[in-house]
Amino acid sequence: MIIKSLELQDYRNYELLNLTFDKGTNILYGDNAQGKTNILEAIFVAATTKSHKGSKDKDIVNFNKEEAHIRTYIEKEGIETRVDMHLRKNKSKGIAIDGQKIKKAAELLGLCNVVFFSPEDLSIIKEGPAERRRFVDMELCQLDNFYLYNLNNYNKIVNQRNKLLKDLFFQPELKETLNIWDSQLVSYGSKIIERRKLFVEQLNEIIFDIHKKLSGGKEELKIVYEPDVKMEEYEKKLFYSQDKDIKAKMTTVGPHRDDFSFYVGDVDIRKFGSQGQQRTAALSLKLSEIELVKRITKDTPILLLDDVLSELDNNRQNYLLNSIGDIQTIITCTGLEEFVNNRFEIDRVFKVTDGVVTIPEGTIERNQV
Repeated sequence: MIIKSLELQDYRNYELLNLTFDKGTNILYGDNAQGKTNILEAIFVAATTKSHKGSKDKDIVNFNKEEAHIRTYIEKEGIETRVDMHLRKNKSKGIAIDGQKIKKAAELLGLCNVVFFSPEDLSIIKEGPAERRRFVDMELCQLDNFYLYNLNNYNKIVNQRNKLLKDLFFQPELKETLNIWDSQLVSYGSKIIERRKLFVEQLNEIIFDIHKKLSGGKEELKIVYEPDVKMEEYEKKLFYSQDKDIKAKMTTVGPHRDDFSFYVGDVDIRKFGSQGQQRTAALSLKLSEIELVKRITKDTPILLLDDVLSELDNNRQNYLLNSIGDIQTIITCTGLEEFVNNRFEIDRVFKVTDGVVTIPEGTIERNQV
């Protein structure tokens, strides 16, 4: 799978942009705050409907405009697909595949699998559980439409239950209706717990060998899923938490409070690992994500690397770049030194300057720098 081209109109700092990518390694270089990351973000939005930053549509549309457009051409097994996305500040986005409007994001997800790796991901191990849940949810929503369906319904019910918990302060007679929401939460939440458990098992099959190589054979990494509640105890625990939830005015039990731990031997490196250990584990996690997408989809994802090389030492840089293999990769960086130093093969180079993208003079496709 590759993305052949990207067209943007009034997307952040791009009034008009039309880029054609190589199927191999593409470099976007330039100073900071010129718009390199915006291009990667647009690709991610086109694939997942969401910004990797969590930005809302109104923040993505150019400040002086009311709407923006993204058009991508994707090729898989020789078949080209066009995805059009219409972003509006005050309305929900519109999406069309090959000119046919779709009603649900689920119809788009999985069409183009992308793996996004940014410097922020290097701190996913030591950050709070919300970041780790977000990582798992973003990947599973691309790979599994049933998970997306269950997660969307679960989140809606949590919000509706939380609203009821606030209303109970003024209307305590509504308490009996909590059981209706609780049974739905258990139904959807149990499926989320089950799929997250399987996802961690699948990742562990891959991450063990990757991390051992990355650490020079010194460390063995294992991910442990820490569900907030066990499936067999879910309904009972939710029932007994009702009074506590009413006081807190929020739902305190369920997979929206899950976490994931990372162990090297018996050490939980979220709490006791060095920064180097945490960063190596995060890199292992992203490389495992790539391999898992390959195994499940029987295809390669598109890899987006946002200025991550500058955050890695030479050994980790080399391991990452050598792991790319046959994956279409789009990399942002401030300069080409990393590639010159490593004699790394690149296929297309773009220079980004204040929302304008050019192909530097003297560069040709399939450069060996």
